[in-house]
Amino acid sequence: MPNQYLQIFTRRNSALLLLLGFASGLPLALTSGTLQAWMAVENVDIKTIGFFSLVGQAYVFKFLWSPLMDRYTPPFLGRRRGWLLVTQILLTVGIALMGFMQPSHDLTLLAALAVLIAFCSASQDIVFDAWKTDVLSVAERGGGAAISVLGYRLAMLVSGGLALWLADRYLGWQAIWWLMAAMMLPGIIATLLAKEPDGTVGRPRSLEEAVVAPLRDFFSRNNAWLILSLIVLYKLGDAFAASLTTFFLIRGVGFDAGDVGLVNKTLGLVATIVGALAGGVLMQRLSLFRALMLFGILQAVSNLGYWVLSVTDKNLYNMAAAVTVENLCGGMGTAAFVALLMTLCNRSFSATQFALLSALSAVGRVYVGPVAGWFVESWGWPTFYAFTVVAALPGLLLLAGCKSTLEYAQDHSDFPPRSTRLSGYRWALRALILGFALLAVWLLLLMLEALGWLAVSGLSTLLFESGIILLLAAIVLGTSLDYLAARKSNQPGQ
Repeated sequence: MPNQYLQIFTRRNSALLLLLGFASGLPLALTSGTLQAWMAVENVDIKTIGFFSLVGQAYVFKFLWSPLMDRYTPPFLGRRRGWLLVTQILLTVGIALMGFMQPSHDLTLLAALAVLIAFCSASQDIVFDAWKTDVLSVAERGGGAAISVLGYRLAMLVSGGLALWLADRYLGWQAIWWLMAAMMLPGIIATLLAKEPDGTVGRPRSLEEAVVAPLRDFFSRNNAWLILSLIVLYKLGDAFAASLTTFFLIRGVGFDAGDVGLVNKTLGLVATIVGALAGGVLMQRLSLFRALMLFGILQAVSNLGYWVLSVTDKNLYNMAAAVTVENLCGGMGTAAFVALLMTLCNRSFSATQFALLSALSAVGRVYVGPVAGWFVESWGWPTFYAFTVVAALPGLLLLAGCKSTLEYAQDHSDFPPRSTRLSGYRWALRALILGFALLAVWLLLLMLEALGWLAVSGLSTLLFESGIILLLAAIVLGTSLDYLAARKSNQPGQ
C-alpha cells in the first residue's frame, strides 16, 4: 500500500490520539464489569450490584451538560485542553480513592465515587470528541477515528480482562485501582503536549446560546432529519447481532463459556482494532460517502456468519471465523461512522453536537435488547440473524438519500440551509426536545426509586414509554418532511 496512505499513523497527532483514546476508554470498564466483579467477590447482593449499573447512564445523557464545556473556558490550557485536564485529574483521584474502599463496608462512598468517575469519564469523552473534531482536517478524520478507537479498545482490554486477572492472581483488588489510576497519567501528559484548536473559531457568548445554537445550527440544515435517522439506523443491524451474541454462542450453539470468552472477547477485540485501522487507511482513498456505503454493506453481510453457525453443527473454527469477520467489518464501520460524526459538527459548539449525535447513535445499541429477545423466542436463531442483515438496509437506503449532502459537507465548511416547511420542522424539533426531557426525568425517578426514596414505578414506566414514542415520532416526522422536500426539488421545473 502506498506510503502516503499510512502517513496519518506516523504524525504527531497520532500518538496523542492513541494516548487520549486510551484515557477515554480506561474508566468505562472500571465502573461496569470490573466494579461488578469486585462486588461479586465481596458477596454484595445482586440488587445492589444492579443499582450500580445505573452509573453507565451518564454516557447516554452526557449531552445534557456538554453545552457548559462549549460555553465556558478554564483559566488554563484553553477551552478543550483545559477541560480535558480537569476531567483527567478528577478521574485519577477518583479511581485511586476506590482503592481505599471496601464494598462490604463502604457502599455509599463507593457509589458516590462510581458516579463521580462515570460523570467525569463521560465529560472527558465530550471534550476529547470535540478536540479531535476541531484539530483533525477532513483528510485526517478517518485515520484519526481509527487511532482513537484503537486506544479506546486497548484501554477497555486493560481495565477489563487484564485488571481482573491481575487482581485475582497478583495484586489484589485495592492495588488494582491504584494501578489503573496511574495509567491515567499518560493521558494527562498527552493533554499537556497537545495543541489547542484554532482560537479564532467563535464560541457561544452565553449559556442559553450554548444550548440553543447547536440545535438551531444542526436542524436548520438541509436533510438534517434524514442524517439524524441515518445516525440512529446505520449500525442497527450490528446492534441487533451484538445484543445476544454471547448468549447465542453459549446457549444457542452450545460452546463452553471459556471458549466463548477467549474467542468472542479476545479475538473479537483484536479483529475490531484491526478493522478500525484498516478502515482508517482505506478512508484515505475513499470519500466519506463511499466508505460509509462499503463498510455498511460489509457490516450487514458479516452477520451471515452467525446465521451459518445457527444452521450448522458446532465447530470452534467456524465460531472463530464468524466472530473475526463480524468484528473486522464492524471496526471498519465504526471508523467511518466516527468520521461522519466529526464531519457533521460545527467547530463553534462541537462538544454539544458530537455528544448529542453520539447519544442518538447509542439508542439502537441500548434499547434493541428486549426486541431481540422477543424475536428469538418467536422465530428462532436462524431467522433472527437473517433479520439482522435486513435491519441494516434502512440505514443504507438513508445513506444513499444523503449522498449529495455528505459530499457537499466533505468539501465545504458549512451546510446548505433549509428553506421550506419550516413550521413542520419546528414541531418535530419540539417533540425531540420534549422526548429527551421526559427520558431525563425518567432516569432521575429511576435513581430515586433505587435509593428507596420514592415508589413511582408506574409513573417512571409511563415517562420512559412517552419519551421513546416522542423521539420516534419526531424523527419520523422530520425525516418524512426531508424526503418530501428532496422529492419536490427533484421534480422537473423545480
